[in-house]
Amino acid sequence: MFVGPGVSLTDAQWARIEPFLPDRKPKRGGRWRDHREVIDAIAWKFQSGSQWVHLPEKYGNWRGVYDRLRMWSADGTWERVFAALVAQADAEGDLNWVVSVDSTVVRAHQHAAGARKKGPPAGEPHDHAIGRSRGGLTTKIHLAADGNCWPLVFHLTAGQAGDAPAFADVMARLRVPRRRGRLRNRPDVVLADKAYSSRAIREHLSRRGIRAVIPVPADQRGHRLRRGSRGGRPPAFDREAYKQRNTVERCINRLKQWRGIATRYEKTAAIYLAGLHIAGIFLWSAR
Repeated sequence: MFVGPGVSLTDAQWARIEPFLPDRKPKRGGRWRDHREVIDAIAWKFQSGSQWVHLPEKYGNWRGVYDRLRMWSADGTWERVFAALVAQADAEGDLNWVVSVDSTVVRAHQHAAGARKKGPPAGEPHDHAIGRSRGGLTTKIHLAADGNCWPLVFHLTAGQAGDAPAFADVMARLRVPRRRGRLRNRPDVVLADKAYSSRAIREHLSRRGIRAVIPVPADQRGHRLRRGSRGGRPPAFDREAYKQRNTVERCINRLKQWRGIATRYEKTAAIYLAGLHIAGIFLWSAR
């Protein structure tokens, strides 16, 4: 599904999302502006990649919209709504537990630089998940997608960070509540490319009873064969199952149809992560 600039929530999407949003009558202060209108305004900003001051007049004052984005990012509302939609899909049998893990690098626009370095808000990384390399300022999105190309979790690091060190963080964030019993945090299968072929990752999955479908690079395969010791042989690899790994790449393509996701304009990792969750909310609510 293509989601271009100016695409608003449909009535069907809103019906899925509304039950998980805060009451419009908070305990303190006046009545909040209509949630649907504000979400559409925030989505327009991330879909278009435009600056906040260019928000169309029909959405009202951009400061009020940004304040809602920031406030719901700080209290975890965006992540909770995203997680609730994932849990709803699981309860309805629409979540495929053949999970693919990967990452993608996005260029950080010059507007993304300049966030305060001293005393960042709680949960905000000290580097704001922005790194500098030959390509300039970049951020890396680590994510997991289900077998239907829907996003399950997001984790942000600086662009130069490796994939394998972030794998444990991605898996730790995969927690889907269920109406009965304990939440589910173990996929049936995890598919990943050669960047995740380390022994530590395979052992991590094995201990949790998760089947790993990860190829071994040619140099590692030769080394293990030369060792010839027990446990040194390359692990079995299911080529047919590995063909499904493209689901995470297709999920990334869906997310990057939003220009504010494909290029990072936000100064803090928390606000950019909120944009990812909002994009995920639009995708899950449209299934």
